[in-house]
Amino acid sequence: MDGQEEHQWGPFGRPLFADPSVRDLSRVGVLDVGSNSVRLVVFDGAARSPAYFFNEKVLCGLGAGLGETGRLNPEGRVRALAAIRRFRALAEGMKLPPLSAVATAAVREAEDGEEFCAEVERETGIRLYVIDGLEEARLSAQGVLLGWPDASGLMCDIGGASMELAEIADGKVGRRVTSGLGPLKLAGMKGGKKALKAHIRAEIEDLATRVSPHPERLFLVGGSWRAIAKLDMLRRGYPLWVLHEYRMHPTELKKTLDWIGKTDLEAARLKTSTSATRMALVPVAAMVLKRLIQTFRPHEIAVSAYGIREGLLYEQMPDKLRARDPLIEACRFYEKKDARLPGFGKQLFAFLYPLFRSEPESRRRIVKAACLLHDVSWRAHPDFRHEVTFEAATRANLGGLTHAERVFLGVSLLHRYKSSRDDCHFRDIFSILSDKELAKAEVLGKAMRFGAMFTIDRPADKARIDWRPKKKELRLTIQPEAADLFGEVARNRFESLARALGASTEVRVLR
Repeated sequence: MDGQEEHQWGPFGRPLFADPSVRDLSRVGVLDVGSNSVRLVVFDGAARSPAYFFNEKVLCGLGAGLGETGRLNPEGRVRALAAIRRFRALAEGMKLPPLSAVATAAVREAEDGEEFCAEVERETGIRLYVIDGLEEARLSAQGVLLGWPDASGLMCDIGGASMELAEIADGKVGRRVTSGLGPLKLAGMKGGKKALKAHIRAEIEDLATRVSPHPERLFLVGGSWRAIAKLDMLRRGYPLWVLHEYRMHPTELKKTLDWIGKTDLEAARLKTSTSATRMALVPVAAMVLKRLIQTFRPHEIAVSAYGIREGLLYEQMPDKLRARDPLIEACRFYEKKDARLPGFGKQLFAFLYPLFRSEPESRRRIVKAACLLHDVSWRAHPDFRHEVTFEAATRANLGGLTHAERVFLGVSLLHRYKSSRDDCHFRDIFSILSDKELAKAEVLGKAMRFGAMFTIDRPADKARIDWRPKKKELRLTIQPEAADLFGEVARNRFESLARALGASTEVRVLR
């Protein structure tokens, strides 16, 4: 491979998705050398929805003191190099292809950045691919698109020494800007709190002249934002501690930002499992976020667990691969890997489709996802399958899924294995859904509970479901050769589905 081809594929130096029809991702490791942390992520799983096979970070503080000295933090250099040596050894143990490594603000801005890159390559054989601020903004925005194909708004990525903004709409990244508003860098500013606030305000007002003002949604990327989101969850008593797609209203978030300045952050740190190093940056990051909200006035703020590392993968995806639904692709992967009968989920969806024909497409995709996942937890003890499936759905690394959709999926899978949810220990999470939505999730679960055991193959060839929602009539028409399949247990589960629908039933066996 010549130098020009290597540059085309960025830090990977090779194509990851040479075949646009590829479904699975060959394991790949990404080393991210940031201003505050050094992280190794190894991706695996579905090509369109990569999962984390390995994920470890070390808070090295490479950018600490950069604003005053213009150089990388000496202690941070030592710690970063030690972390990179460890990550290289781990990658070799996993028999990965050569690690793809990127470095961001601290390394690109420091006087000794090139010297550090040379030291890393000399000591470890790893070549750091140093990206500029606008490229960092583009890649982070593409990371958001990996999880939200239809994302629209403004991406804001905060690192230790910089902060980037990028417009997102129609699957594309628009205008991008970069700034020095990283909390690690700001923490060393002279002049006290008043001077710091004035500097932040001037910088953000300048940024607002170069990207679209007043976005519908602000997508937050970066460790400091995630730490603030955890504090928001703590203050609100939010029941589902999943950061990706966690949404906040500006008014409520402002309450949290004010609360941060008054609360015992050490106690909050322990309750949210946040490192002391990260929590130390939260007060400055909160000042930046407060000014961002005041200046841009978004209607909603959403947290993205995906950023630059995922953006690097998205960068290489052909359009055909990008066009796939990340949720469905992830569920297909889990079914293929863990279900007893891979491929049955698609058949189950076709069989149950008449029950959900009138639902909007956004709901039908959740129904399809549930059918693909309905059997992936079969190895769990039968008494606990309902809990295992609920936990898996609500905590899994799934993109393209709001928290409400995540809980809907979990409740439906719970009812796939259990008729009632009254004695579940995670009932507080159900509060994310309305009673009406809980009832719909129960219908889906009981439909899967019937359909999954009626027959083990091609249920749509054995019988047909007809649902008349206005008349509340549920009909099952069974082919003659499948009559014996509608035994006592199958009949009971069909009746349970009818009760969930509030419907009368008719069962007819063809002659």
